[in-house]
Amino acid sequence: MCSIKNEIKKRILVLDGAMGTMIQAADLTPDDFGGEEYEGCNEYLTLTAPKTIEAIHEAYLEAGSDIISTNTFGATSLVLDEYD
Repeated sequence: MCSIKNEIKKRILVLDGAMGTMIQAADLTPDDFGGEEYEGCNEYLTLTAPKTIEAIHEAYLEAGSDIISTNTFGATSLVLDEYD
């Protein structure tokens, strides 16, 4: 098993790209977000459209990313308060 610390000593690691851009390209409907009240809450897609998030992660890995990030960039009370 290799660790990130070991790998970064050997080479530059590539981190995935913009999650929001990929979500927008997925052309999702309000239903994909769990209803109109959650439309635009990309973090909620982890629960309501996990296959979409998985496909985005897989696309980054196929493109050569070594590290993929979670879909929780805006998962803060400040952002999520907008969606109750």
